[in-house]
Amino acid sequence: LGVLWPILQPVLKLIVISVVFGRLVGVPSDGTPYTVSVFAGLLPWLFFSEAVTRSSQSMVSNVSLVTKVSFPRIILPMASAGAVIVDFMFSFLVLAGLMLWYGIAPGWSFLAVIPLSVIVVFTALGAGVLLSALTVFYRDFRYVVPFGLQLWFFVTPVIYSVGVIPEKWRWAMALNPMTGVVDAFRSAIFGTPFNLSVFAVSVAVAGVLLTVSLIYFCRTEDYFADAI
Repeated sequence: LGVLWPILQPVLKLIVISVVFGRLVGVPSDGTPYTVSVFAGLLPWLFFSEAVTRSSQSMVSNVSLVTKVSFPRIILPMASAGAVIVDFMFSFLVLAGLMLWYGIAPGWSFLAVIPLSVIVVFTALGAGVLLSALTVFYRDFRYVVPFGLQLWFFVTPVIYSVGVIPEKWRWAMALNPMTGVVDAFRSAIFGTPFNLSVFAVSVAVAGVLLTVSLIYFCRTEDYFADAI
């Protein structure tokens, strides 16, 4: 199927989630079509998940490069995450089709998707770079990352909206760097007001994560060749 996979994968996941949580469970979607609401959350999450998965394995998957060639090792997790951008762009074709089907016309707020996509990329790099370094020294992270991403998915408002979370717990949800981005994606697509407080906290956490990741990576990079 080749190039169709970047389109088929999000579509199949969307169908399963829409049937299980939309039809059977009846998860509310704040008055918007549940299918489009879910895909608006899936769009950034699928990129984040795939980018983190690939970049976290980038060091142990390129042993010969790490041990025999002298170059800035951070290129490997960055390149692994960057390769997923193409799939991310293909996913927008699915979003365009859903919006056309449900008669949702994009407004000026849709332009916010561009800077939001950049934030998703840097958030994925923050997690991926840190995990790529940790995996060199602790190989169990090869099994921890897939399991951790599954748990992370359910604490991110993809299949539900931030509005269903009790007000007193939203601050905790905002500590998840993907919460504000996913919620902002929905606001940009549907033209609804942005939850600036949740967004600001999530972006701040993402910035801290990226900073810590770069510091740890740079401090341990010289030991990669020996440890791997």
